[in-house]
Amino acid sequence: MIKQWVIPDIHGCLKTLKAMIEVQIQPTKTDELYFLGDYIDRGPDSKGVIDYLISIKSQGYQTRFLKGNHEAYFLKALKHDSPKEKMFLLSKENKFKKKWFAHGGKKCMKSFGVKKLNNIPKEYVKWIKNLEKCIVLPQHILVHAGLNFNIDDPFEDKHDMIWTRSFQIDPIKIDHKVLIHGHVPMHLDAIQQSVQNKETLSIDLDNGVYKKRRGGYGKLVALELNSMILLVQDNLDL
Repeated sequence: MIKQWVIPDIHGCLKTLKAMIEVQIQPTKTDELYFLGDYIDRGPDSKGVIDYLISIKSQGYQTRFLKGNHEAYFLKALKHDSPKEKMFLLSKENKFKKKWFAHGGKKCMKSFGVKKLNNIPKEYVKWIKNLEKCIVLPQHILVHAGLNFNIDDPFEDKHDMIWTRSFQIDPIKIDHKVLIHGHVPMHLDAIQQSVQNKETLSIDLDNGVYKKRRGGYGKLVALELNSMILLVQDNLDL
């Protein structure tokens, strides 16, 4: 049977990601790997994470990648750091870059070995721009953050898919599928309880991989959707 693995926020932790995939999951090329976004920032090797994800896809593994809010931070910072934009704003301080740096963007820049945003190679920018916002499967819906159930069609709000931090699920609006997401770090016990609860309407898989010193956090998890097996990988990067 084909396995469907969902992996949440990685945040530049390449060694941890490789251990999860190569040691724990060991996928075949018919298995499906779904990634929920936030590949960059906070950890030491954002570039390496993206390189690795691109490489496993090029090797023929079945992969799909969602956009997280950290990728959105990066794109906003880059847009407002362009020479054209800076000229329009009369060289006003790039508040988007400042905010991105406050959320780990400096470590991302360091991993690329650049001091200017515009020096990040265009192929990486293109890859980030082309990331998906939502993946609909027969029994599950995958997004980075969540959905806006306050409107008739939650799938129309692309912003909330990446940014929302709270929502109240209306199962009718998503055909009674289970919503799988990351974005907001959850204690490992809460993740495990949510996975084990057969009545659950949503599962937040983000354990805050970069929060290594905080009890119950600091690990990368992966969920197999058919068996509901949850794998847990210690952080090997921090």
